[in-house]
Amino acid sequence: MYKRTNKTSKAGNRKFTISLCMIVKNEENALPACLKSVAGIPDEIIIVDTGSTDRTKELAATFTDKIYDFQWIDHFAAARNFAFSKATKDYILWLDADDVVLERDRRLFLDLIRTMNPLVDRVTMPYNLGFDANGNVSTSLRRNRLVRRDRHFQWIGPVHEYLAASGSFLDSDVAITHKKDKEYTDRNLRIYRKRLEQGEKFGERDLFYFANELRDHAQYEEATTYYLEFLATNGWVEDKINATLNLADCYAHLNDRDAQMMSLLRAFELDQPRAVTCCRIGAIFINERSYEQAVYWYEKAYQTPGKDSIALTDHSAWTWLPHIQLCLCYDRLGDVNKAKQHNDIAYSYHPTHPAILHNRAYFAKVLTNPS
Repeated sequence: MYKRTNKTSKAGNRKFTISLCMIVKNEENALPACLKSVAGIPDEIIIVDTGSTDRTKELAATFTDKIYDFQWIDHFAAARNFAFSKATKDYILWLDADDVVLERDRRLFLDLIRTMNPLVDRVTMPYNLGFDANGNVSTSLRRNRLVRRDRHFQWIGPVHEYLAASGSFLDSDVAITHKKDKEYTDRNLRIYRKRLEQGEKFGERDLFYFANELRDHAQYEEATTYYLEFLATNGWVEDKINATLNLADCYAHLNDRDAQMMSLLRAFELDQPRAVTCCRIGAIFINERSYEQAVYWYEKAYQTPGKDSIALTDHSAWTWLPHIQLCLCYDRLGDVNKAKQHNDIAYSYHPTHPAILHNRAYFAKVLTNPS
């Protein structure tokens, strides 16, 4: 363990104390920005290093004296649980090294510390993962982010681990922003392969995430096998809906249009229609130049707004995306005025999108000088 003065700030009128627990490896570029962004929030910072060969521990030591080594055993939950075991404060906050708390959210977090009932077991927070050119959130989900230490919640799973938290909760507006600065690797896929080679039989969650890893590495045929196996289980409905989308994507790469469509339609058996599914079906019909059919599905998309969900949410699917696609459809169908109306709506959501701006110039010319 490295000894250095712990540079956490002390905010007044705190109703509870916080331990920030992190696992890191070779994060010299990202870690300082992460720790600077949480100034004043944690009362202690616990860094668990899983084998860095760069300056990660040296830089971490400028923020905290609580730095521990953990031998990597291809098990993320084990490393996170070790970090949690070192916490001493009322609540535990977890972050990855490439996460940051933006200034607005830092202020909201400090307000939360001053106002929240300290008997709450867990606090969920939006996890903002993707952004458009304007910096607006395009993809997000909610995670259990702040939990009572005395509840002894545990992380579960070697890969794509999750925090098994329960009890009373607060859905906070404080957001954590993901700023990934590294290329994706095949690390997780290799861990899954190794587990299979050792004869392990995957449960529902691992079937889903293994299929995702295969898809992300363009191993589409094998991915379809595991998505179908997962969809036959009693897995979480949100994961199953995402599995139908990802399975459809695999079939698209395999040039199996009918299987792609059937996979998307399968989502409607699981829950109410989702905007993202409707957009994916609309895209099939656009590609086939079946514009009237496409119109139906894109209209359904914007009429089916997204919701603040613990599952991954594609915000574009119920905001600007269906409208720019409806603009295209109506233009191809010869209804220029309706096409412009939808482009104007898309513009209200995304005023810098190149295609939307191109359309605005097109309509200005066409409607001013009709042929």
